[in-house]
Amino acid sequence: MDLLTYNTSLTFPHKHLLCLQEYSPEDILHVLSVGLHIKKEYQAGIRHQILKGKTLAMIFTKSSTRTRVSFEVGMLQLGGTPIVLSGDEIHLGKSESVGDTAKVLSRLVDGIMIRTFAQSDPEQLAAFGSIPVINGLTDDYHPCQALADMMTLYEHKGKLKGLKFCFVGDGNNVSSSLGIICSKLGIDFSIASPAGYELPEKVQEMIRANCAASGSAFVMTASPEKAVQGADAIYTDIWASMGQEDETARRMKDFAGYQVNMGLLKQAKPDAVFMHCLPAPRGDEVTDEVMDCPQSIVFDEAENRLHAQKGVLALLMGSDD
Repeated sequence: MDLLTYNTSLTFPHKHLLCLQEYSPEDILHVLSVGLHIKKEYQAGIRHQILKGKTLAMIFTKSSTRTRVSFEVGMLQLGGTPIVLSGDEIHLGKSESVGDTAKVLSRLVDGIMIRTFAQSDPEQLAAFGSIPVINGLTDDYHPCQALADMMTLYEHKGKLKGLKFCFVGDGNNVSSSLGIICSKLGIDFSIASPAGYELPEKVQEMIRANCAASGSAFVMTASPEKAVQGADAIYTDIWASMGQEDETARRMKDFAGYQVNMGLLKQAKPDAVFMHCLPAPRGDEVTDEVMDCPQSIVFDEAENRLHAQKGVLALLMGSDD
């Protein structure tokens, strides 16, 4: 399947992006197709003004590099205007309910992207507002990262369905979204986590249901060596995420043995790629040797945050009219 031509229509059945579980495989491929199409044309000097005259409110209660820059640049490149709102600058969930904030912003802007802690925040913004809401990251899910990862994997492998994707590390927001999107798209998904750090049960149930529909496989194990066997891609993430700083010492001990190094990478397929959402504390979950090796595509992923999110922005805030 050529995703560059799969479906580039801006007619889309969804108003929001909250988790990815709500999207069908065809919806996900549609987002990737639009993002890849816009990327190719932008690189060829073609500038789209799909969001001319539209404004995106960008709410950050968590710090950010890739999310902020990619959404802000994405809006500008599509002709729109981004407005950055830090958690200290607004009343979200403090002196004003999330629902009231949603109603106010719905009268002032055309869309909301939020990067925050609680999954209930984007869900309430979507429920009480009248404009598109995009989950830029919560403690539960990171759908925009997963879309960028699939775009990058497709560019390097030429396909998605039938691949094997391995995650080594914490059953966190990143691995949850990766498990959901892989199982939706017919990609076998394996994850190796120490005891007590497995994917949440609700996410496991989603993945199993998706696998039953797509024909892909799902493996959870405590053994990184078992998980990476036959993998086309190996992925890892930071062991202590934002909000878990007080757990760092314990997590460093618990995740010892889950580092992605050249020895582990060599147990996957010879042409396996290494992936990471960044930032990566080198020497913890991944070695310098892996981060900088020819199989590493981490900076392609970082760039594709821009292009995948332009696909999301175009579909949720643009139109074919």
